[in-house]
Amino acid sequence: MSKIPAHIIDEIMQTARIEEVIGEYVNLKRAGSNLKGLSPFTDEKTPSFVVSPGKQIFKCFSSSKGGSVVTFLMEKEHFSYPEALRWLADKYGIPIPEDKPATAEELAAISERESLHIINEFAKDHFMKNLHESEEGIAVGMSYFEERGFRPEIIKQFQLGYCLNTGDDFTKNALEKGYKLEYLEKVGLVKTREARHFDFFRGRVMFPIHSVTGRVLGFGGRTLFTDKKVAKYFNSPESIIYNKSEILYGLYYSKGDIIKYDNCFLCEGYTDVISMFQAGIKNVVSSSGTSLTKDQIKLIRRYTQNITILFDGDAAGIKASFRGIDLILEEGMNVKVVLFPEGEDPDSYSKRVSSAELENYIEQHTQDFISFKADILLKDGEEDPLKRAELIREIVHSVSLIPDQITRTVYLQKIASSFNISEQILNNELTKLRKNTLSRQLNEPEIRDIPIAPIPVVEQQTASTAPSYSPSEFGLIRILMKYGDREIVPDKNQEDFKLSVSEMICQELLNDDLGFVHPLYNKIFALVLEGLENKTLYNSSFYLRNEDQNIVRLISDIESSDQEVSHKWLNDFNILIRSEEDRLETSVLHSIYSFKASKIEERIEDIRKILSSDEIEHEQMNDLLSQQILYERAKISIAEKLGRIILK
Repeated sequence: MSKIPAHIIDEIMQTARIEEVIGEYVNLKRAGSNLKGLSPFTDEKTPSFVVSPGKQIFKCFSSSKGGSVVTFLMEKEHFSYPEALRWLADKYGIPIPEDKPATAEELAAISERESLHIINEFAKDHFMKNLHESEEGIAVGMSYFEERGFRPEIIKQFQLGYCLNTGDDFTKNALEKGYKLEYLEKVGLVKTREARHFDFFRGRVMFPIHSVTGRVLGFGGRTLFTDKKVAKYFNSPESIIYNKSEILYGLYYSKGDIIKYDNCFLCEGYTDVISMFQAGIKNVVSSSGTSLTKDQIKLIRRYTQNITILFDGDAAGIKASFRGIDLILEEGMNVKVVLFPEGEDPDSYSKRVSSAELENYIEQHTQDFISFKADILLKDGEEDPLKRAELIREIVHSVSLIPDQITRTVYLQKIASSFNISEQILNNELTKLRKNTLSRQLNEPEIRDIPIAPIPVVEQQTASTAPSYSPSEFGLIRILMKYGDREIVPDKNQEDFKLSVSEMICQELLNDDLGFVHPLYNKIFALVLEGLENKTLYNSSFYLRNEDQNIVRLISDIESSDQEVSHKWLNDFNILIRSEEDRLETSVLHSIYSFKASKIEERIEDIRKILSSDEIEHEQMNDLLSQQILYERAKISIAEKLGRIILK
């Protein structure tokens, strides 16, 4: 791939809005001047993920990740630095000069992950072209979609396609384009048997499965043959880019409406999502015919706390789905249920009635999980006391999984009222269930057999948080990064003489031949010096555009550590709080003196170690003692400027 010019990188970083990009992954809510949501990197129930639109940075306090919009894409989508920039350029319509698709040779140099993504994109385009332009695609594939009632714009929006039934149409085209057979097989598009290569999805209509950012991760293919020996649906095999337990079909298209309506409709199949979407209900996703997983629930939880499951009217598989309801409750989310009429599913029913009728039906038939379970489990046995008792235990079991005590109490009150049973009895049963669950967890061998040992101290490699080096180094680099381009008056007797913070710090350090020990800080210091040589003062936004993500993370951590002072201190209590910026000259001088003091202390300590050696010569000892005296005097002088008292 061609290198992206620096001015284009600047344009991308200035145009991209971090809150818009991260908003596609996380349901962000206003918190002062920032936005807050649940971390997309860890499993958390209390939001600790903060986005600052003003500073264009993010900070995840549960995982310690942080940085710019580019950093986020690199962490979340495993993009390389250029890939993240190209993704943003594409999103915001910024042309990249001489940008061209990867050739076969270039493709070989790209990571395997990116290669699989590129192949899936090629396959999606190939299948769409088959559907719209080939005779077989139009006669077979398009006819099927039209019979299902899908409108042309919906077919294009969901990028539906068709794999020709010739056996190796896609395989030939892909190999001719230079795509590696190894990768074609890894994504499951091509199979090899007895040295013969053929299309895995031949003769099937194709449903591309997208990531939340729109990248094609895999495919679902439906056969149009009635042969019962042939599986109705084939799905792509799992790979490094496709893990079906972590993916929800349709989320790429529906995430905005899920946030807007603060609710996610969950159904079973691809066509259910497309038909509901076509009917105007767009906050809908599908588990793609698999049992609901914890990872899928956590994915929904980024956008809303509310899930409404849409069940087919066929009751045969409903009881098996109770496990999914329990998983949702266990994650602390709210779950409701809609049961369609017998013989109907979201796909068929949304086509049989108008959009208004569909919305009315869903609204009128939405139940909480208690009513739903009771209706299903009490059928044909409503008067049987043993069945009623078993039903109550089943429902209380579901309630016992809810992490929030208040929510559990409210549900117990509803069960007591619905079944005319003592709330105390229900509470005793719930307590027993929760204790049993805890006992089972504690008795698991992998937990019981782990010996208690001290937690090892692991040195941070990125140095993005509190450094393992001198705190004074971090203090000075923090001032340099936050205020490097600000002007100050270093001498109050010379009001006309002004210096930038960067110039002052660099002069002080170079005059005393001082530098940073920490390699990351040293690298940043070199960039500051380079800027001054070019008569340029860099601010934090410059460092946030740096390719070195360790620098980006450090700057975002520095920016994220700012504490907002509530306006109530002044408005309500008439108390004026002075910020660091209000006393910037003092803060800069204090950081410089603290830095120098730490360096002097290090040198004094080095001299003491040498003096304690038995092999030191008399002449060398005199020189070292003279140096120590000078350093001690300097130490006292700096201590006076810092307002410190030297006790030794």
